[in-house]
Amino acid sequence: MFGLFKKDPAKKLYSEYEALMEKARDVQRSGDLRQYAKIMEESEAILARIDAIKKDHPDG
Repeated sequence: MFGLFKKDPAKKLYSEYEALMEKARDVQRSGDLRQYAKIMEESEAILARIDAIKKDHPDG
């Protein structure tokens, strides 16, 4: 009951991850592979944070 209105801490991170993946796709299509690599590195860091949150809170 008390967890009904709790926000999912990974939800915001996941939306950031999705936005970065779309940006990475667009940058890759433009041919700037260095920028693409930077964006992919950032997105992987966010994904690692999401995984850590999910591991700490398996029910949410």
